[in-house]
Amino acid sequence: MRPKEHLKPLSGAPEGLESLFKRHHDMVFRTAYRTTANTVDAEDVLQTVFVRLAARKGKLDLSPDPGAYLYRAAINASLDLLRARGRLLSVPLDTVAPAAAHGPGTNPEKEQAARELQAKLRQSVSELGSRAAEIVVLKYFEGRDNAEIAKLIGTSKLVVGVTLHRARTRLRKDVRKFLEEQI
Repeated sequence: MRPKEHLKPLSGAPEGLESLFKRHHDMVFRTAYRTTANTVDAEDVLQTVFVRLAARKGKLDLSPDPGAYLYRAAINASLDLLRARGRLLSVPLDTVAPAAAHGPGTNPEKEQAARELQAKLRQSVSELGSRAAEIVVLKYFEGRDNAEIAKLIGTSKLVVGVTLHRARTRLRKDVRKFLEEQI
């Protein structure tokens, strides 16, 4: 019989939370990924779910099934994230950038759509500030990691990360608007 992890005080006994995390983190991540379609967002949701549990005071009864509670928590946190970012109709940039960089497929309609999306993405990147545009190109079109980019442009990984976050937010907004206009 498994220990009664759902009866342990989560805030006062880190081992209870640690046990829950070890047992259910894969399921929470997969659920979040399927909902958000984005690895970074799924990681954020995973962290949010367990941080919220850690912040609870006293005992939290997760019976009869801690996995079911965490599953629902992952779905709700994912939806909260999507609503907060207004991204229900958007496409993750990490999906769009490689597709735009690699060119068209074999279907004429898909080729045209890919060309239009590629042009819009390039236009949006060009409208970013010069440093942000450079960082985006290095990351998404050249495949460089944040440490390489920081070294290449003479800044810190933190600055690269913040710049990428802001640029992705703007690019997602531009691409989402473009895609909505195409419907």
